[in-house]
Amino acid sequence: MKMQKKADLPQKVCATCALPFVWRKKWRLNWESVKYCSERCRRQVRSS
Repeated sequence: MKMQKKADLPQKVCATCALPFVWRKKWRLNWESVKYCSERCRRQVRSS
């Protein structure tokens, strides 16, 4: 498997903080459903 440069990975914008974040290996199975850049942002939406 050939390595990719970080700049070539897909990006999204976090629904909470509006900052861009890139694809991570742990999200490879559900990248389409990822909305938040971190657990902290995900929790912040539920507490509001």
